[in-house]
Amino acid sequence: MASLPATAQPTHARLPLGPAAVGLLVALFLAFFLALPVATVVYVAFTEKGTGAFTLVNFQDFIATELFVRSFWNSVYVSAMAVVWASVFALPLAYLTTRFEFRGALLVQTLGFLPLIMPPFVGAIAMQLLFGRNGTVNLLLDDWFGFKIPFMEGLNGVIFVQSVHYFPFILVNLIAALANIDRAMEEAAQNLGASGMRLFRRIVFPLAMPGYVAGASLVFVKVFDDLATPLLLNVKDMLAPQAYLRVTSIGIADPMGYVIAVVLIVASVAAMWLSTLAIRGRDYATTQRGGGGLAKRRLGRFEMVGAYAIVILILALVLAPHLGLALLSFATVWSFSPLPDSYTLAHYSRVFGDSFVYVKNTLLYATLAGAIDVVFGTAIAYLVLRTKLAGRRLLDYAATAALAVPGVVLGIGYLRTYYGIQLPDGSSLASLWIIIVVALAIRRLPYALRACMAALQQISVALEEAAENLGATKWGTVRRIVVPLMAGGILAGFITSFATAAVELSATLMLVQSESDAPLAYGLYVFMQSAAGRGPGAALGVIAVVLVALATWLSHLVVERARTKHGEQR
Repeated sequence: MASLPATAQPTHARLPLGPAAVGLLVALFLAFFLALPVATVVYVAFTEKGTGAFTLVNFQDFIATELFVRSFWNSVYVSAMAVVWASVFALPLAYLTTRFEFRGALLVQTLGFLPLIMPPFVGAIAMQLLFGRNGTVNLLLDDWFGFKIPFMEGLNGVIFVQSVHYFPFILVNLIAALANIDRAMEEAAQNLGASGMRLFRRIVFPLAMPGYVAGASLVFVKVFDDLATPLLLNVKDMLAPQAYLRVTSIGIADPMGYVIAVVLIVASVAAMWLSTLAIRGRDYATTQRGGGGLAKRRLGRFEMVGAYAIVILILALVLAPHLGLALLSFATVWSFSPLPDSYTLAHYSRVFGDSFVYVKNTLLYATLAGAIDVVFGTAIAYLVLRTKLAGRRLLDYAATAALAVPGVVLGIGYLRTYYGIQLPDGSSLASLWIIIVVALAIRRLPYALRACMAALQQISVALEEAAENLGATKWGTVRRIVVPLMAGGILAGFITSFATAAVELSATLMLVQSESDAPLAYGLYVFMQSAAGRGPGAALGVIAVVLVALATWLSHLVVERARTKHGEQR
């Protein structure tokens, strides 16, 4: 029998150490920057201040405090109503563009996705100018008809802004679910006399329920955890703002901030669990995929007019924040008038002059966070799909669990865990800008991980085996075969992480110690606090939207090219 090549023999000796070492590194990263901060928050919430003894007194105080109880129910109410109104926006767009012959369907779906590229707290100011008590719409309604509508009053404003911003989560999932329903089932129901709303209510919507529930649960969690939008709208009796205010006003030693943080985590996990429970044990399968080749239904003339009217109205509402932000960025004065009095470029001059540090910091932080995410995302994906390392699935679950940890909770955990660690120069570890980068990376790691997992799943193991049979080491195979073939997915994961990290505020609002280290989202929040700063803030917001839009476009371009290349290879 021929002996193995000399280059192949060390490979087997190093194999057990490689995955174990990488797995240990990933586990340490997740332990120090995700598990430990969250565990610290939970520990402080359940221990007595000063003694460290286990206690439930903190939670009893939470329940006994009327402000906290009201804040909890306000958060539940706002999240639930945001889901309702997001559904009102998403259902007609998804149904009309997937089940009927609807000219411009792709354009409608693309425009429906645009609200996600604007941070909700940025859209809040624009919505106030357009729909507030003295905004454009109410000034016109009062002038023409003599009444105003309280779109933006109190909790209504938070609901309105959040439903407009997050409804694309429902839209995207519904479009995918509706596109996979066998249209033969609709045809059979029509032959039996079902039509209109009855057809939708009894046949179509129940079959699309998994997609709807996935989107709705995501909207609920995002709204429940959001910090900046209620603060900018001066709504403080909600849980996330209360957690932030307790820590920033009383200090990191106050246990109530941690109790609220635990409630936020439990609510997020419960919402996700209930969403899976809602569709468990039911069969949503159809015999064919994507409609079985049947033609889309045609709308009558009057039905088509009504459909376009509904679509145009919804798109006008959900795209209004973009219009308002653009107008505000050029406005000299915009107060008690339907439109700005005049226009100027001075706000952009200020941003590119005095305040460009926010943009530079964001580019640095988001780039580093994206790089961290794809490195660890690729490592976890490889360990899970290509090795038999014990506990590899736990790494996947732990990284994905970051989705259930609100940004404000992570920020509080970092402050409590690392603020007391002093560096040689006397500063705190929690005050370093790199901690902001790590927080952004942890929050976005699940997105990059899913992209890397999908990319690796499309690569045949036979390619790696062939390289190793020719004498390549495991590391050489990964470096020269696996990573280049995963390049499309890795780049897509990086761009997704970059785009979402660029406008993250909940965690960074807790961690920024000086304006010289502040990212763009923090600068936006500071500018929007005063009327004089809203013009430059809007200009900064436009820059943020352009950054995210470009990153999103690049992400889609990379994914489509990867799919095309994969299809050609097959």
